[in-house]
Amino acid sequence: MGMDCSTLRTLIRRFCAGEEDWVDSRTVYIGHKEPPSGTEAFIQQRFPDNRIVSSKYTFWNFIPKNMFEQFRRIANFYFLIIFLVQLIIDTPTSPITSGLPLFFVITVTAIKQGYEDWLRHKADNAVNQCPVHVVQHGKVIRKQSRKLRVGDVVYVKEDETFPCDLILLSTSREDGTCYVTTASLDGESSHKTYYAVQDTKAYTTEKEVDSIHATIECEQPQPDLYKFVGRINVYMDSEPVARPLGSENLLLRGAALKNTEFIYAVAIYTGMETKMALNYQSKSQKRSAVEKSMNAYLVVYLCILIGKAIINTVLKYAWQADPNRDEPWYNQRTEVERERHVVIRAFTDFLAFMVLFNYIIPVSMYVTVEMQKFLGSYFIMWDDDMFDEELGERAVVNTSDLNEELGQVEYVFTDKTGTLTENNMEFIECCVDGHVYVPHAICNGQVMPGAAGMDMIDTSPGPNAREHEELFFRALCLCHTVQVKEEETVDGIKQGIHQGKSTSFYISSSPDEVALVEGMKRLGFTYLRLKDNNMEILNRDDEIERFELLEVLTFDSVRRRMSVIVRASTGELYLFCKGADSSIFPRVLSGKVEQIRSRVEHNAVEGLRTLCVAYRPLTSEQYQEVCNLLKTAKLALQDRDKKLAEAYDIIEKDLILLGATAVEDRLQEKAADTIESLHKAGMKVWVLTGDKMETAAATCYASKLFRRNTQILELTTKRTEEQSLHDVLFDLSRTVLRQHAGMTRDSFSGLSGDYHDYGLIIDGATLSAVMRPGQEDLHSGNYKEIFLEICRNCSAVLCCRMAPLQKAQIVKLIKTSKEHPITLAVGDGANDVSMILEAHVGIGIMGKEGRQAVRNSDYAIPKFKHLKKMLLVHGHYYYIRISELVQYFFYKNVCFIFPQFLYQFFCGFSQQPLYDTAYLTLYNISFTSLPILLYSLIEQHINMDILKKDPTLYRDIAKNSLLRWSSFIYWTVLGVYDAVVMFFGAYFLFNNSTFTSNGQMFGNWTFGTLVFTVLVFTVTFKLALDTHYWTWINHFVIWGSLIFFVVFSLLWGGIIWPFLNYQRMYYVFMQMLSSGPAWLSIVLLIIASLLPDVMKKVLWRALWPTTTEQIQNADKLYKGQLSEFTPLSLAGQRRGSGRQRAAATPHRSEPLNRKIMFTRWQGAPDYCTFAPLLRFADGSGDVGPETSV
Repeated sequence: MGMDCSTLRTLIRRFCAGEEDWVDSRTVYIGHKEPPSGTEAFIQQRFPDNRIVSSKYTFWNFIPKNMFEQFRRIANFYFLIIFLVQLIIDTPTSPITSGLPLFFVITVTAIKQGYEDWLRHKADNAVNQCPVHVVQHGKVIRKQSRKLRVGDVVYVKEDETFPCDLILLSTSREDGTCYVTTASLDGESSHKTYYAVQDTKAYTTEKEVDSIHATIECEQPQPDLYKFVGRINVYMDSEPVARPLGSENLLLRGAALKNTEFIYAVAIYTGMETKMALNYQSKSQKRSAVEKSMNAYLVVYLCILIGKAIINTVLKYAWQADPNRDEPWYNQRTEVERERHVVIRAFTDFLAFMVLFNYIIPVSMYVTVEMQKFLGSYFIMWDDDMFDEELGERAVVNTSDLNEELGQVEYVFTDKTGTLTENNMEFIECCVDGHVYVPHAICNGQVMPGAAGMDMIDTSPGPNAREHEELFFRALCLCHTVQVKEEETVDGIKQGIHQGKSTSFYISSSPDEVALVEGMKRLGFTYLRLKDNNMEILNRDDEIERFELLEVLTFDSVRRRMSVIVRASTGELYLFCKGADSSIFPRVLSGKVEQIRSRVEHNAVEGLRTLCVAYRPLTSEQYQEVCNLLKTAKLALQDRDKKLAEAYDIIEKDLILLGATAVEDRLQEKAADTIESLHKAGMKVWVLTGDKMETAAATCYASKLFRRNTQILELTTKRTEEQSLHDVLFDLSRTVLRQHAGMTRDSFSGLSGDYHDYGLIIDGATLSAVMRPGQEDLHSGNYKEIFLEICRNCSAVLCCRMAPLQKAQIVKLIKTSKEHPITLAVGDGANDVSMILEAHVGIGIMGKEGRQAVRNSDYAIPKFKHLKKMLLVHGHYYYIRISELVQYFFYKNVCFIFPQFLYQFFCGFSQQPLYDTAYLTLYNISFTSLPILLYSLIEQHINMDILKKDPTLYRDIAKNSLLRWSSFIYWTVLGVYDAVVMFFGAYFLFNNSTFTSNGQMFGNWTFGTLVFTVLVFTVTFKLALDTHYWTWINHFVIWGSLIFFVVFSLLWGGIIWPFLNYQRMYYVFMQMLSSGPAWLSIVLLIIASLLPDVMKKVLWRALWPTTTEQIQNADKLYKGQLSEFTPLSLAGQRRGSGRQRAAATPHRSEPLNRKIMFTRWQGAPDYCTFAPLLRFADGSGDVGPETSV
């Protein structure tokens, strides 16, 4: 009972106090040895085994769990209810008509999910049964991975992966380090250094490791890969020695051991408690705008269904008010029926009508949509244009549920470093005390042949400056986490680097650090290696200098700096610090601050990434204080990060400024072209970056986010210090709104000369002030709303100095604004994950900052330039296809069931079905399903090349334009019209008693079969008329489905089937086809049904053509070779002025009778114009871009 109360108290503390305030720890006994008596109580905790379970189901729970999940979908649950109603009461149709389609849908989905889960089981078993080596009783034994327990000491050899999360005890290296790659966790292929516990690193044999007597106290499992807080108590002869444990001691499951012969480590988290397993958790489900439209339409059709059932029920009892109709002489009621209450009878009839009309709800649509999304996603993965040869990577689809959302994007939020830029650093220059040093041709660690030694721009430094210069170079050679990758021997490293041989190279998790160390190498100071905790440098005089590495104050995104504390061979102690200018300058006491600041600002304007370098000499007493501060913070189990940050803040002060560096991160290939295309497509592009404003702004100009005529509006800390935030916001608001007063602003920016092109720059600190809740003013309203109004009227927005969480806040702010625009976030690093998860569509770039963004994204692409085709081509196609699929499904089901509704008026509301059971069952499953599925996979209404060359076509489908209520109503009315034509056309033809040559009259089943035949042919021909892209597959499926219907009808009615109790369709189809009038009526009714839709399309194309329809006609005129042409607006942009170029690009707000011009890429100019009535005329002679059309 005591244990239960303790558990209850723990749970209450955890969930009521809040997760962030809940602190708990676990104690791990290394080798399962009890601590010495008198030291601490031995409480053996229970931990899970090392079994990994990524599967969802087991053999026993698959059926109930899968059924529960499937019937949570409204459509499936609805059809289940209808099926049960058919079983319980006497309904006009067989339960098979609802049960079979439902069974088909459920079975297909269950098989798909079961197969996927079987693959997961298979993968789990392969992992769980993999052999691992464990130290027991002084020997290494082998056991299966799933049998590993917390506290086991594990022996891992080179190139093996770690079976669980481990604390490193000792390695084959004397210094107690090992190298690890975490590619399977975060995609980083660089070798990271991990450190063994100081007191156990000397134990390098099985027996020695088995003799270790220690316990580990650490935090409970949590998913952050880069955070770990713990403490090890090593029991020696005397008192236990406590040592801090951090992420540098923790080896994660899935990482691999490299360049180290073997290690010994203790299991700390196993199985589903490992950090890798905790990161398995699925992301929140994202729903597309099309899916929301589908559900809205479904509700409307459900209301129509209920309305039909109520009308028929009321009319039935009105009809039966006459006793002769209620109980005719040939159909007397039983006593039980007479005694049943009228309300119960009415309710039963209502349910029967619901069953009769339930096919208006298309259950198979959900399966077809799922198949279309799943199969359609392969077109992205198979696209050779989105294959990057340099990386050897293709585009990846992590979720296919959002394919059509790619065609609806209104806002694009992009990271800068590694997304717009290459994250491929090139060292440009360094500035020491105002003297600028420019090494030549140092790019990505490669020294180009023929490079000069060094340029001195400025006057030569004096003796004191020479000392500062060398101290600066040493600082950059020491203040980093770069490793030297060995390819030959240890001796070969020094000679290889010194003599320029390719025997070794630098690797680091940060490309900036490699570029800086390579830059120093070119300037005469070469970093050699870290050996026995000593960093070795080769100076200009070819002398090796050794510095003992005492402490590393690691970089973090909050401090934006890192430091090292080293001891020179002369005994002097130094703290070297490098970081962003904003985090270094406030901590500087002396140095040539103004000269260096101006150089930093100059480089930032040029788009270069800048870092400042400073140092501080330490006395022995100061160093001892630093050690005590760090030791106290590192041993803390609670709030360790906060205490370390406070300690770093105290240590990194009173610095002397040495200089600054400039590194260039080049713009990615075609990044500017991609952004320009997105702008033309009507999307607003925002850049969210952690870089300083000047650097980010220069990149924005280079990438054409900002143009030279863009008027920049600043909402930054600098400006809010001069004015209040309230005044700045209202000034900016007045500026943009004054310009747009009385104008309808199009979201397509920068292409009209009628208004200024505005760009907004905001920094993280100001954004925090804007987003702060409770910012209400009697006169101002909410700051967020004013900020949003300013942003809406800006063509581009740059947010700099942004924390990862702020990126997500910005996306959420736009996403939840009153217009509810569709947002897309694209990034390449772990700091972009929050905005990728927040946006409607998240896209990860396969960059150099790991694979966390790729793993958490919905789609992943190798380079930013691939975003253009993904949105403008694939997104466009997906949206067009699925819009037609959804509308067509509702249309064909209205055509199918409305004649059944009309038939009730001619059969006394007796619930007599119009169609045979087989037709009811197979209509959506077989006769009409494949053509629309194929259409939704391969339809191309416009050539792919035209979509890429003319981004403005993307605007034709913006804001879910093809699934608006007007389109839905048109398709529904068309379906009702077709149903009326089919039913009454057949009805009036049947009034002719000499319908057959022998004078025989047709029965009700022949009437229903005639209507059904016209129905199947009409809806199939309707799809054929909507198809623009014909292949042999289209012909095979469309005509094949019609042939299948005819063959099935002949077999179904031409053979006596022994398993049927009665066969009402026997010889019905053949008898119908033997009648000449029946053939004529089928042809006439199909033509009458399709004629209005065809006429509407012809008239609309002639009088009010959309841009898409004009291009389709032009493409037909040029026999599919319109892709060789380019819009004149694009050609003119290479020659005309900005205003002329702007005028050349069509706006959505322009009249619909605008003209479009095309010009050939090759050969002599050949301009062609087509007017609204699609009359084309070839012109000759030179036509300039200013020519009016």
